[in-house]
This record gives sequence, C-alpha cells and structure tokens, in this order.
Amino acid sequence: MYFDELALSDEVLDALWDMHFDTCTPVQEQTIPVILEGHDVISCAQTGTGKTAAYILPLLTNLQYDNHDPNKLNAIIMAPTRELAQQIDQQMEGFGFYVPFSSVAIYGGNDGGAWGTQVTGLQKGADIVIATPGRLLSQMNIYDIDFSGVKYFILDEADRMLDMGFYDDIMRIVKCLPQDRQTIMFSATMPSKIRQLARSIMNHPKEIKIAISRPPESITQGCVVLYEAQKTDMIEHILKHACLTEKTEPNTCNQTLKKIIIFAGKKQRVKEITRTLRSRHFNARAMHSDLEQKERDEVMLDFRNEKIDILVATDIVARGIDIDDIPLVINYDVPHNAEDYVHRIGRTARAASLGAAITFVTQEDYKYFNKIETFLKKKIERISLPQSLGEAPTISESSTRSGKGCYNGSRRSSRSQAQHRHK
Repeated sequence: MYFDELALSDEVLDALWDMHFDTCTPVQEQTIPVILEGHDVISCAQTGTGKTAAYILPLLTNLQYDNHDPNKLNAIIMAPTRELAQQIDQQMEGFGFYVPFSSVAIYGGNDGGAWGTQVTGLQKGADIVIATPGRLLSQMNIYDIDFSGVKYFILDEADRMLDMGFYDDIMRIVKCLPQDRQTIMFSATMPSKIRQLARSIMNHPKEIKIAISRPPESITQGCVVLYEAQKTDMIEHILKHACLTEKTEPNTCNQTLKKIIIFAGKKQRVKEITRTLRSRHFNARAMHSDLEQKERDEVMLDFRNEKIDILVATDIVARGIDIDDIPLVINYDVPHNAEDYVHRIGRTARAASLGAAITFVTQEDYKYFNKIETFLKKKIERISLPQSLGEAPTISESSTRSGKGCYNGSRRSSRSQAQHRHK
C-alpha cells in the first residue's frame, strides 16, 4: 500500500514525498487507519518495522483536523531511553516539516540550557512532548504543568519501559491526563504485564500484531561454543583476523571492518570487556546507562565517524538506534529472547549492505540459544574454536530438549572440563 492511499493530510504527504517515502510497511498499513479513526491501539511490532512513523503520521494529521487548544500540550509520546526520545524527535522534525506544530524532547543528562528549553516547552504548551518517564516526572515534581489539553498519549517500546521499572512512573503520569484521550501503545512483545497496563489505561483498544520478522539473509550468522573464560580471547582472535592488514598493530582495522559492536547483557560486563580490549591495544569504548548524556552522545558520534573501532554496549544500543555500515556484531552473551537477538544483529547489514553476526554460546546459555534457533527455524552455522584457545565444551544430547545444539564436534570427559574451569 502507498501512503497516498491513506487519509493522511497533504502536508504530511508532502513531507513523505520529500523524504522519498512512498510505500507503507505492514505495521504502518495496519495501524495508521485505526489511529486516524480515533481508536485506542495496542500494536505488537519490533524496532525496525517503521512503527515510529506508524504513530507520528496519523498524530500530525489528527492534530490538523481536530479541535484542540493551541496554547496547551496536545500530545505526549513516552520512550524508555534518551536515545530513542532523541530519534523520535528527529523523525518528528522530518515528518512534521510542513505542519505548524511545535515539539520538545524531555530527557535527562543534559546541561542547564537544555533543562530551561524543556521547562519552557512544557509551560508554554508545546504541541507535542517526547519524554522519558523519569525526566517528565522530575519536571512535574518541580513545576505546575497543565495537562488538561492532552488528547493523545503514546507509549513506544512499552515492554522495555516496564522492564526498566517505569510502571509506577507511567501510572503517575496517566493520572494527570484527561480520561477522554486517545491512547496508543507499541510493544515488541505482549507479556501479561503489558496487557495489564493496557487494561489500566486504555479504552477498548484495537489490537494489531505484526509478526516478528526474521533477520535478512544478508546477515551471515554464526555461533561459537566455548567456556566463559575463553570469551575474551575469542574476541581478540576474531578482531585480529578480521581487522589486521599488513600492519602489525592489533588496533589497525582495515577499512571494511572499521565499526564493530559487541553486545553484553550487563553494564558491568560491558565495562570489563572494554577495559580488557583497551589493555590489549584495541580502540574500544563502552556504551551503557551509567554514562552521562554528553558522554553517550560523544561516544555515538565518534563511533559513527569511525574514531572508535569497537563499541561495547548493552541492549540500549540494540533498539531504535540507526547506525550504517556496521560489518560485524558479536553477542558476548546469548540474549534471553529471540526479539533481542533480532534487534542486536539487526544493527548490521543495513541499507542493502552485507554483515555478519557471531554469538558466543556456553553450556549455561544453550537453553536461550535453542529458543532463538527455534524462532529462526534454522540452525545457525557452527564456528570451530581455534586450537590455540584450548578445547571447547561439548553440549550433550541430554542437556537439550530438542537434541540439537551448537556442537563443536569433539568429546571430552567431565574431569577434563572441570580441569579447564580451574585453569
């Protein structure tokens, strides 16, 4: 379906034309008409499916045609992270180029000038507020903010907000909003806690579920079976063989493998990996929630500009961040669900380019890896552990439900495995 087949305003269609967007994604095709009709909507769609446009485009159109107070806040968009709030704000600027609406992004980690801009936007009635829950509450606790004109309340990546502990914050914000608003919720997954939230804040919502797309064939996927203690050495092996040219320094990557992301499940592990790589003379930087906003912006800018070769990150980078030309993603830890796996490796092979993803699999992580393979409906290619790193563990048939695993093709006794763990 084409955008001009939808009941979007001419101004919104003009902006889409300028941005060379003409064809809807499935989530846009199914969601936009329902939002335009004024229904509450709960949509299950992952990052990368075009969900941001799926709510921004009808929001901008509805604001043009409905009766609202131009001197009050009219719409609130909630996002779990500062990075996603920034990205939504950027897309709002593009899609809203020809419409007369103002927007302000409310998120933490800024300097005093940004705080002042946020306060002004809230108190003088910006049409659209894009905010993280914690920062918006901070403003509400200090200033008297008039929410009586809010007609649209949108939650992006609602499941992630709940995982980050924002349920109570969201409910405190909801209590300040008019009851006759339109509420729209996007979530990559639909667990019971999301349905509970929907029942609490929505009015007979229409449910739209877009199947989670599998990674494109342009991503070459592989996995390595290894012990926890072998992971760092395996990273160095991969980076040296991937990055070294005729030069001898281990931090001189060739041009095609300049930007690599390593994902780890916890920020403490991200810090440890980064320290180890830097001690081995790799040009690596960490990206996690402990960094101040200015630091995070600097790291991302340097990574995009190839001043950093390796970005070690938590899942904060996996969702909603667009970085082109990433040739390789390494999963230091196996994600605990298929959605996070798809989000992570989806950072590579973007914009019709090729890419690779390698996942480290320990015996303890196999149960999660098995679920990923079940979702993908394929067996991920097995990569042998280099002999120089020692023997790899064998995942026995009895340790899996399906009898399939990321086997290394070797056998070793329990005594041998125990000896390795104590080395």
